[in-house]
Amino acid sequence: LMVHTGNDVAIKTSTDRINWRNAGVAFPGGASWTFPYTNGSRNLWAGDISFHNGQYWLYYSASTFGSNHSAIFLATSPTGASGSWANRGLVIESRTSDNFNAIDPNLVVDDQGRWWLSFGSFWSGIKLIQLNPSNGLRMDGTIRSIASRGGGAIEAPYIFRHGGYYYLWVSWDLCCKGASSTYRIMVGRSTSITGPYLDRTGRDMNAGGGTQVLASHDAVRGPGHQAVLGDSDGDILVYHYYDASNGAALLGINRIGYDSADWPFVF
Repeated sequence: LMVHTGNDVAIKTSTDRINWRNAGVAFPGGASWTFPYTNGSRNLWAGDISFHNGQYWLYYSASTFGSNHSAIFLATSPTGASGSWANRGLVIESRTSDNFNAIDPNLVVDDQGRWWLSFGSFWSGIKLIQLNPSNGLRMDGTIRSIASRGGGAIEAPYIFRHGGYYYLWVSWDLCCKGASSTYRIMVGRSTSITGPYLDRTGRDMNAGGGTQVLASHDAVRGPGHQAVLGDSDGDILVYHYYDASNGAALLGINRIGYDSADWPFVF
């Protein structure tokens, strides 16, 4: 089961990670509660879907391009099917007076069973808030900073635990420009869910650190907005990219390997 940016949150399904079929949208009747953030558009971004406690949890973004008047909402479903999603409300919002942007959510459950949501795009960077596992909403008012490029292009955080580390995957540079996109996938890691996340050279991601894992190559342009799936045959990197010849948006899926120092690479 996969969700992606589209009107009313688009859903796709696959049994083999190769062949995908359209499975409708999460909100066939629309999501009018998001309109104050989307200026009435039904286009909703960057859904994050996971399965916990017998149901699917969907975090998704409502915004307009280039604005930080944004919000992250939560919906839940017992099946993940189109039309089965119940609106659970606002998780966090950002206003134009804030120094962060509340889009690109990712839920992670740590080794103590605590729930966290990373999010963020541009402005002061990537943030982390704690959630209440009983309802998926905020636990408290604390907002932690875990990665920043000093106002530069960083977004799409995804935290994934492997071995003794939490790996913070992010996208740098520019998405959504077709074959001209400069998006690339970077990573850092920490032994603590709250950081500090350091790159291979030891640089803190809050100070612009990040180790590149995947960038434009051959016909692949602007790979980014990655997710990591721990599947039965190993860890899998899922992302989108653009075809160099025609600018078409495509789905990329690679296996992840780890070197002798436990830094990830793709093959």
